[in-house]
Amino acid sequence: MILADQLALPNLASAQLMGFMLVLARVGGLFLLAPGFSSRMIPVRAKLMLAFAISLALMPIATHGQHIPSDTGLVVTLLLKELLVGIAFAMPLAVLGAAVSAGAGLIDTIIGFSFAAQIDPISNQQNAVLAQFYSLFATMIFMVTGGDQIMIQGLATSYRLLPVGKTPSINALAASAPAGLERVFVIGLEISAPVVIALVISDAAFGLVSRAVPQMNVFFVGLPAKIMLGFAVIGASLPFVAAHLTDEMQNSVVQALEILKG
Repeated sequence: MILADQLALPNLASAQLMGFMLVLARVGGLFLLAPGFSSRMIPVRAKLMLAFAISLALMPIATHGQHIPSDTGLVVTLLLKELLVGIAFAMPLAVLGAAVSAGAGLIDTIIGFSFAAQIDPISNQQNAVLAQFYSLFATMIFMVTGGDQIMIQGLATSYRLLPVGKTPSINALAASAPAGLERVFVIGLEISAPVVIALVISDAAFGLVSRAVPQMNVFFVGLPAKIMLGFAVIGASLPFVAAHLTDEMQNSVVQALEILKG
């Protein structure tokens, strides 16, 4: 009996290790695509420690009642499948982050800040001033309103909808791609609409002034005025943008779960 128990211990430890790796593969999707978790401002070591901690916390939910195979080929297949599930879960969240950058990029183009593009520390991409500001603002809103907790809770719920041994629907994953592209434009326009409308109206007004007073250098006068107007409208619209981002974060988690549910 003692010998049987000693032989069972390595098998149990191996099964727990395999289960941890499977959970870590799904959690890794958050750190690849999800806003906040995928930020380049977070050191890699901190991301690894956080991913390990989340995986350990989710292990009882993910592996409860599940058979973890010991065959190497099956484990590798499950690891790839779990990584795909994690990416599919994080994709609607990444769409929300892309929508924020797209909407702010439109404002930068109209207001003239796109001429001074810099590197965005959140996405490590070349963005102008307002795109960086909106990215940082959105990340702050996600963290302050508990968006990180909502993502982790949604990931825990995904194990009830799609256990470790179950394969997601390929049709649902394929259908989510065009829907996500549409959401990028829609949410981006919703975020930037007040500022874009105000700037377009100001451009139209300066156009009329240039026709009425041809001697006036409209570009010299209009650029500072557009910047001040843009900042004023941005400051007035930020509370509404924050509320909209909070709602969209919850909707993105719900959409991610619906995609995995198939």
